[in-house]
Amino acid sequence: MAGHESHYILPRPSFDEAVKILIVVAPYYKDIADNLIAGAKAEIEAAGGTWELVEVPGALEVPTAIGIAERMSKFDGYVALGCVIRGETTHYETVCNDSSRAIQLLGLQGLCIGNGILTVENRPQAEVRADPEDQNKGGGAAAAALHLIALARKWGAQTKGIGFRPEFSGRSGGATDGFSDV
Repeated sequence: MAGHESHYILPRPSFDEAVKILIVVAPYYKDIADNLIAGAKAEIEAAGGTWELVEVPGALEVPTAIGIAERMSKFDGYVALGCVIRGETTHYETVCNDSSRAIQLLGLQGLCIGNGILTVENRPQAEVRADPEDQNKGGGAAAAALHLIALARKWGAQTKGIGFRPEFSGRSGGATDGFSDV
């Protein structure tokens, strides 16, 4: 069974300054959500970080809550948690695709997000994936957020020009429009 294959896991990042992470969870399936949360909290705490937890009604609201938090609060990263189990209608595809796409778009804007929203065919699959003693997808989502935060901190102090920048050297023979192509 593929669920029991061994996979390489990156070493936990370390931080000079503690991280603060917002865990956003859709507790539609409360027992599954609780296990995801337990795994995420343990991973964050093991890295010396702190966390806050907010609940939203469903998986579609998770990225919206992250977007609001990014604009109105101060977090280093986010962990998105929840569970979507396939039902009899196409609503499953909509929720899975749209929540994942929205989280990815937030990530492409520079937010450090670990996506732990489970998308499964049935409850037993969700239970195995959420269990901190088994696949621990909540802990995996927190680890992903921590790794992205470590990268953001590593690269955050680096600056390099993109595109055109004003030329202040006053050199002759340079660009006549006041901009350099460096």
